[in-house]
Amino acid sequence: MADEMVRAAQQFINTTYDDGAKLGISRLDENGQTSWTVMYALTRALQYELGISGLSNNFGPTTLSTLQSKYPNIHASGAPENIVRIVQAGLYCKGYDGGGIDGTYSERVQDSVLSLKSDMGVDFAYPGGDVVPKVFKGLLNMDPYVTVNGGSEQIRAVQQWMNGEFVNRRDFYIVPCDGHHSRTVATAMLYAVQYTIGMADGVANGNFGPGTKSGIKAHTLSVGSSGTWVQLFTAGMLLNARPVSFGGTFTSALADAVRSFQSFAKLPVTGQGDFSTWASLLVSYGDQDRKGSACDGVTRITPDRAKALKAEGITIVGRYLTNPVPGGGTVPEKEIQSGELQTIADEGMRCFPIYQTFGRGASDFSYPLGRAAGQAAINAALDHGFKSGARIFFAVDFDAYDYEVTDSVLPHFKGIEDAMRDDGNRYTVGVYGPRNVCTRVSDAGHASASFVSDMSSGFSGNFGYPLPANWAYDQIVTKTVGSGSGSINIDVNIASGRDSGQGSFDPPRGVKPDTRLSPDVTTAMETDVGKYMESLGFPLDGGLRSYQHWKCFERTVTAHDDLITELSNRHNMRKALIQTTAYWEMRHISPDDEAAWAAVILAFNTTRQYIRDTSTGIAKQRAVTLIGAWNHALDKGYGSGQPRRDVSVDEDKYNAWKQAYDSETYALTSVALIHRWDIDGKPGGDDDSPALRQPTLGYTDQEIYEVLRRYQGPGDVAYEEAKKRMGLYYVMEKYNSISRNL
Repeated sequence: MADEMVRAAQQFINTTYDDGAKLGISRLDENGQTSWTVMYALTRALQYELGISGLSNNFGPTTLSTLQSKYPNIHASGAPENIVRIVQAGLYCKGYDGGGIDGTYSERVQDSVLSLKSDMGVDFAYPGGDVVPKVFKGLLNMDPYVTVNGGSEQIRAVQQWMNGEFVNRRDFYIVPCDGHHSRTVATAMLYAVQYTIGMADGVANGNFGPGTKSGIKAHTLSVGSSGTWVQLFTAGMLLNARPVSFGGTFTSALADAVRSFQSFAKLPVTGQGDFSTWASLLVSYGDQDRKGSACDGVTRITPDRAKALKAEGITIVGRYLTNPVPGGGTVPEKEIQSGELQTIADEGMRCFPIYQTFGRGASDFSYPLGRAAGQAAINAALDHGFKSGARIFFAVDFDAYDYEVTDSVLPHFKGIEDAMRDDGNRYTVGVYGPRNVCTRVSDAGHASASFVSDMSSGFSGNFGYPLPANWAYDQIVTKTVGSGSGSINIDVNIASGRDSGQGSFDPPRGVKPDTRLSPDVTTAMETDVGKYMESLGFPLDGGLRSYQHWKCFERTVTAHDDLITELSNRHNMRKALIQTTAYWEMRHISPDDEAAWAAVILAFNTTRQYIRDTSTGIAKQRAVTLIGAWNHALDKGYGSGQPRRDVSVDEDKYNAWKQAYDSETYALTSVALIHRWDIDGKPGGDDDSPALRQPTLGYTDQEIYEVLRRYQGPGDVAYEEAKKRMGLYYVMEKYNSISRNL
């Protein structure tokens, strides 16, 4: 909703500063809505009026010191009119009366500044109606100073108290007073603790370092304690969503609440404000000297390493279901190794599975990719021998902002949840990631337990968020335990007891060649493939495409199962690779494609010219690709029974193209040979990607992705489409793996 005085503020910027040209910005949209864009413009305008060169959006030390030097108190006299106008504009953008934007520091402006200071909690630190530099800094941002969106009045009291108590310290700036915890407030808490310890300006830095730890250890609180330390402690409890009252006396009721928090966080239950409790309140990883009963790592658990872990008190180990990097890269043992789970069980330990490919950015998360991840994790868990009931923790290994959680991560986990449901819920879903990610995914009902990446204390999703209610593992520190052959580097995890992994396992399924599809799985396979494609926007009836789902499934999966099985065995390549490529391409055939095919046939029959190299047949193959792949196969001994053809000869191109158009057998055989050509680096083709290792039934996810991507080509679209093809591959592979393990 437009505010006319905010619109006036925008007009002031546009008219005074040449539509933003003087400020190095574009003309503001005069829409009457407060935003960071407006606040940045006002900040630049202030810098301009102060004579600062190199204007920026940041109200930083230079702006603050220059303002302090030139106009330490802005009031009814002594400040230029445009600076007063910036104050007035800022007040309107914050929801206060600016008295017009006329450059007059009127009583209305003074009254609003008094109200602003009171809301900030700095009215005693900065009495009167003047604007001082730190208040000006707090004015020109989007921080609210009243409760919003259901904010807690108790937390607001903490925020106001910290502002009033510490605002005159050099590096403490006014924090929002909106009743919500945040990264800004969490940093302010650390500064407040450091100032209370007695650290000087320039020493206090907002980090949880040795000096801060030492100071806290000297201030254990118990029933009867009082003063600023208790205020800080109750503030920390409130900011961690504990039901206490903000105050300066350590009461028995507070002690009970502390015991409840300590029990929840698996700290020693003392009822006191001791170091471990302080640490858990102030930083996500807490006291890193704590002993954890669980760990996770990227190194194989051998008998000697298992003994070292047990000696350290570790009884539960988290291990990865897959390693997406060909050859293992720099962590060759990241994936559970052959015989490892049995070693863990033999040593009386337990294991929980983790699924992570890359997942280091929002673009790797979506509903279809979630379905793909869910199916891939199921396949991998079965391969390794995890029994029904295991909880798989799916990783979100990046600092996801809240909007990214909404837009990408939540749909992704809905996809995982749906994949698990369609599989009969043999496994359950856990989430690994920062606190906010874990909480939101769990609150949405997509995960039953959280594995919290609390070591990443600087993540915006950790700093300023409480420990999730359903936390199972809390990752707090990396360390090396054991020595010699037992030495192993691990991430230490505190375990809550909500998850304990598994202590016995089925025999691993092992790497086996593909067989014909079992008749018992084809109906379920067709249904599952259809659901996945529907999630991508492909209706079962074909929609605007030429073929219905059932027809594509029949022609590219079941009708040619004998051929696809033989091709898989001959080329040491999973059937799912061939099925995925062929089905995907056939689902994309459109009436426009078919019209183009008819035009090619008519033109050649009429003129003997091959007028357009359009992709054709059930696997949508172009003549140049077919000729390149088949010639390469003939050279390498991968294929036989076809003549060498010349891509410069129209008749050769047409004959290859027409063979793919007429013969599904030829088209499917060509899929395998095109994959082989792509794997070899596509010599003579249009893709300069390096060669992959020769086909193996143990290809990693990354190698499978590359094979699928290269079939489509080198363009940017192919890279995004290959992520979707991967999901289809996992569904196909699920039923092939069932068939070969019957």
